[in-house]
Amino acid sequence: MTDVIDKARQIADEVLFPAALEVDRDGVLPASHLDLLAREGFYGLAVAGVSPLVVEALAGGCLATTFVWMQHHGAVRAVAEAGRTDWLDPLCRGERRAGVALGALRPGPPSVRATPVPGGYRLDGESPWVTGWGMIDVLHTAARTVDGAETALWALVDAVPGPALRVSPLDLVAVNASATVEVHFDGLFVPAERVTATLPYAEWPARDAAGLRMNGSFALGVAARCLRLLGPTPLDTELDACRAALDTAPPPTYQRHARPRRSWPCEPLPRWW
Repeated sequence: MTDVIDKARQIADEVLFPAALEVDRDGVLPASHLDLLAREGFYGLAVAGVSPLVVEALAGGCLATTFVWMQHHGAVRAVAEAGRTDWLDPLCRGERRAGVALGALRPGPPSVRATPVPGGYRLDGESPWVTGWGMIDVLHTAARTVDGAETALWALVDAVPGPALRVSPLDLVAVNASATVEVHFDGLFVPAERVTATLPYAEWPARDAAGLRMNGSFALGVAARCLRLLGPTPLDTELDACRAALDTAPPPTYQRHARPRRSWPCEPLPRWW
């Protein structure tokens, strides 16, 4: 893992950070950034587990690139756990690239509803804050059934617009190059074989809280880059203390303090489902 962290830091220093101001100014993420991460094997890291230090290093190079890349890993972990080698190998190589649409998992009425139909499910509703549109091939999409006890399900949906899948671009103040959109589902049919997992919705909050540590690596990475530019200051020790606190905090602490609602300009990171 040390080699991967070192490689992430090298990519951030030599490729991502030198281009970061141009990316932010123009609002366009170079395809070469994601292609490089694919060539270096970063699209398959979720099989063994992505280190927070890898995310931190890349985020300190280009936050938009890291957002788009990170969304991919939920699909990788999901197909690995489902034993779907037909999907796993191309996803790990970055030949297929995934995003996430997790709006349905927020509290309250489901924003994306899954209705059982012959051969699969029908999806209806909207999922906001979907990152990487135009740079991904598939959306690892969450939805909730509404008949009887609520069930959350995740499915692989082709990221191709059409009559049953429309997108509305969002203009963001920060990381606008992440190509974040709102996705609208209007009777989209999803075959049963595209479903990667199901879970009683009542069990989701605890699983969600257990996966929030990685979110802090984005802020830590940006802060670490700023401190490198400043030079040695007492803030270095404060940053280390923040990292240590996140590493040792229990999930309920993440849920209460680490992720204020709507503080990120994209959907919460995938929880490997």
